[in-house]
Amino acid sequence: MWRFFFVLSYFHSSKYYMKSIFILLLFFVCLGKAYPQASASANVNARALVVDPIEISKSVDLNFGNVIAGYTSGTIILSPDGTRTANGVQISNAIPGEVSAAEAVVTHGEYNYSISLPESLTLFNETNPNQIMIINQFQVTPLPGISNLGDDILKIGATLNLEANQLPGYYTNSAGFNVTVSYN
Repeated sequence: MWRFFFVLSYFHSSKYYMKSIFILLLFFVCLGKAYPQASASANVNARALVVDPIEISKSVDLNFGNVIAGYTSGTIILSPDGTRTANGVQISNAIPGEVSAAEAVVTHGEYNYSISLPESLTLFNETNPNQIMIINQFQVTPLPGISNLGDDILKIGATLNLEANQLPGYYTNSAGFNVTVSYN
């Protein structure tokens, strides 16, 4: 601080006194504005959009119909459009039984979704639960990830695996299988 007075007294004795005072005052005024800002703020809005939950409801069960077992193992492929193809076993066109691909309605609005199906399902003979058949290779239409606005009707097919000399009877699984749909 004493240096300031020394400089001020020097300029006071010189002929540049008024001009020097003006320069010093200008310097101190500018020096006061050179300090950085210590804080700042901004107003941020928050939003959320609540969408309808995705829903699925079953309308038709998966039915492979009547199958004639053979001396060798075989498969029945039931496509999502409801047609059956036999490999190593026979199907009866005269008495087909109840044949239908599974159907479920998915309500999803305008959002895409994915479909999850099980790897396999075991069917048990009603009179002899030790006798089983395996369902696997599930297929679905429309394909996962493809969406229409509103509702989709999923059609689900699969492959039924029969063993050689499969024991006759009604095969089922009361637990069924899960078809899970989730928003992407």
